[in-house]
This record gives sequence, structure tokens and C-alpha cells, in this order.
Amino acid sequence: MHQTTRYQYSPETIIKAYSLGLFPMADSHDSHDIRFYDPDQRALIPLDATTGNGLHIPRRLVRRVRQQPYEISFNRDFAGVIGGCAEQTSSRKDTWINADIKTLYIALHKMGFAHSIEVWDAGVLVGGLYGVALRAAFFGESMFSRKTDASKIALVHLMARLCQGRFQLLDAQFINDHLRQFNVTEVPRDIFQQRLHAALTSEADLLQQTSSEDLTRQFLAKIS
Repeated sequence: MHQTTRYQYSPETIIKAYSLGLFPMADSHDSHDIRFYDPDQRALIPLDATTGNGLHIPRRLVRRVRQQPYEISFNRDFAGVIGGCAEQTSSRKDTWINADIKTLYIALHKMGFAHSIEVWDAGVLVGGLYGVALRAAFFGESMFSRKTDASKIALVHLMARLCQGRFQLLDAQFINDHLRQFNVTEVPRDIFQQRLHAALTSEADLLQQTSSEDLTRQFLAKIS
């Protein structure tokens, strides 16, 4: 893995980094540094048949999403989602989201680049995810769950929004066990750069005026 030196960063620096294929992380939740990374291998979640083994959502999860156990929203509580992702829990002793990362991404949200999907249960935020959208590329950053399947359901709703909006790239950065069920695949840096260039020169739409429920219902009907 290549690691750059520390930047004098701003929201604009973060956007430029993404456009070059880099992404930022802090060493820990209480670190004062943010470093930029460019891995040799990049994990992508397929949005169609052009990536890895193609788009896949487990049948059990499709049934769960269709049951609508939670309320789903888009960009309703970005600060709440990034706060949830930054929480230290019994299973997650530390995170890479420090105070500066929070501040930067909340600024990016206000600028229209960073977006969140929220999962609610009886009005309480129980899960969600956030990331950055540039043209037809979406860079997934982090997700959290306080109730069964909450983060997985959020990811399905994100995939629905991206597929319906003609996005070409869903970057997951690294493979983990949580993402394997979605056919996440690794590609070399040069292939990722080619895919990124194509996405950054294409148009896409997050369909922000359309409810997550409507988009996801249409999406699941298409892939079933």
C-alpha cells in the first residue's frame, strides 16, 4: 500500500483526493492526523454485471428489506450517521474517524458531496451509512448498526439509489466479511483508476427527490 504524506487539508482537498483515487483516514479516533491512502487493491461492490461476479443481494436480505422493518431516509441526519460510525463499541474498540474527519465530512455534506442513509426504528436512529458522490462514482466510507440488519438494509437502499441513478462505481475501499455477501471484489490500482476515470466523466443522479422505499421497491423488482 502506498501512503502519502500529511496534507494541509480542507473539504476541497478531500474532493481532489477522491478524484485522484485517494481516500482519507485517521490513525485512531483521538488522532490529530489524517493520512491519505492509495491501496494496491481496491474493493468494489458490483452495481451491474461489469464488476467481479456481478450484482448480488442475498435472498434472505431481499426478503428482510421487503418486510420494511425500519424507516429509511436519505440525508436526514448526516451528523447522526457519522457519529454512529465513529462510536466505540464492545466489538469495535477504536475507529479511524476522528474529530477532524467528522468536521470535514459534515462540511462536505453541506456542500452537497457527502450523503447519508439513515435507518430508524420508532423514531430512533439505529443504523446507517455515509459516503461521497462525485459524478457517477460513490465512495462508501463507513456504516453502523445498532439493530439486526440495519446497516445491511441501508446498503441495499444505497445500491438501489445508485443503480436507479446510473452510477457506475461503488467503492468499498477494503474487503471485509460484512461485504462479502454482496459479491465485493478487489481490482488492481490501475483497473480502479480506469473505472474511476470512466465514472468521473459520466453523468449520474442521486434522485434525491425520490423516496428510498420507492427506489428500492423498483430496484428489487428488476433484479428478482
